[in-house]
Amino acid sequence: MNNFIEELRWRGMLQDMTPEIEEHLNKGTASAYLGFDPTADSLHIGHLVGVMTLLHFQRAGHKPFALVGGATGMIGDPSFKSSERNLLDAATLDHNVACLKNQLAKFLDFTEGSSNKAELVNNYDWMSQFSFLEFIRDVGKHITVNYMMAKDSVKRRLEDGNGLSFTEFSYQLIQGYDFYHLWKNEGVSIQLGGSDQWGNIVTGTEMIRKISGGSAFALTVPLITKADGSKFGKTEGGSVWLDANKTSPYAFYQFWLNVSDEDAAKYIRIFTTMDKISIENLEKEHAEAPHMRSLQKEIARQVTIMVHGEKEYEMALKASSILFGKSSTEELAALDERTFLQVFEGVPQAKLTRQDYESTQNVVDLLSEQASGIIFNSKGEARKMIQGGGVSINKEKLTDPNASASFALLQGKYLLVQKGKKNYYIMEIQ
Repeated sequence: MNNFIEELRWRGMLQDMTPEIEEHLNKGTASAYLGFDPTADSLHIGHLVGVMTLLHFQRAGHKPFALVGGATGMIGDPSFKSSERNLLDAATLDHNVACLKNQLAKFLDFTEGSSNKAELVNNYDWMSQFSFLEFIRDVGKHITVNYMMAKDSVKRRLEDGNGLSFTEFSYQLIQGYDFYHLWKNEGVSIQLGGSDQWGNIVTGTEMIRKISGGSAFALTVPLITKADGSKFGKTEGGSVWLDANKTSPYAFYQFWLNVSDEDAAKYIRIFTTMDKISIENLEKEHAEAPHMRSLQKEIARQVTIMVHGEKEYEMALKASSILFGKSSTEELAALDERTFLQVFEGVPQAKLTRQDYESTQNVVDLLSEQASGIIFNSKGEARKMIQGGGVSINKEKLTDPNASASFALLQGKYLLVQKGKKNYYIMEIQ
């Protein structure tokens, strides 16, 4: 059995923990939970820190519980938020919960019969059984308002002038009761979470102590930022999602491939399961040839495979080589339509009917007249650049301006035109 605390410590994934938690873990198999609020129908890479924490917990021989907050998701955690979240309806929450369960199953072992099989729980299952009066009588009486007001997340909201609704204020009571419920019914003795959750987590340990005289433990991991201080997991296009329909595997792969050297050294410890010696050897290799970006390539490979699978990783790799390196028509044709369009997102496009395409006499006409001036403004300009070897279609260089305009269409309807080294165009045959 691996030492879970030491594993987190060398990976830079340990922020705070309650006393005696190490001794507790050393006694044998323990159970811990970490919560995910279903405010969307996909996790994003900001959630991966928590997911990897559960993964390492299970790899250390312990039993992980992933709690999907069907109840708390109806309220919204106020921790260090500037304003109250919009509340979601039950149907939306049910959909989101189902999607998150499928994603978590990619990381945790839910195999029946395993001694430390991962469990998925939804706090709506027990919170929905409470009436309001029962909750404030049986749960609320154990935690004082003074205790709740002392939490940094609450004080900050009160001090910034935006205020805090009673709904949000009650959030820590609900999360605290989640811990108590799992402690009492499932033997869960540890709650894991991000450092911004510390106040909510210790409310749970306090509730367990007051209601039953029991002891429980808390551990948090740091909130991840980029080397420049900006928020991790955000791009100009928004969040980087684990759902391939929200963020394509190609764009997901590119995110990791483009992190800075400083961030790569940190992220490879947090977001992969590589051991310490392998990481240190890879860092030496990277230091000797930084331009090869060994750290970034390995992070991108491992995380993309973990989230999307080997096939999607291979597709992302092919796509990257097409855009940034030399490639063949066959490699270009091997891309699926989604990846092809993602790789060349934003490039100018020309559209023409299939009849016009089939009746076009030569490549000069195709790239000037049929492209409506998008690629070349005149036949003379097109002819001159083709003769100079500066034009390719589907990665095949053109040499004869009078050559036939008949090409094998990518995905049955696209031509990729390259003018010079960096200018790409898509012709769509409709």
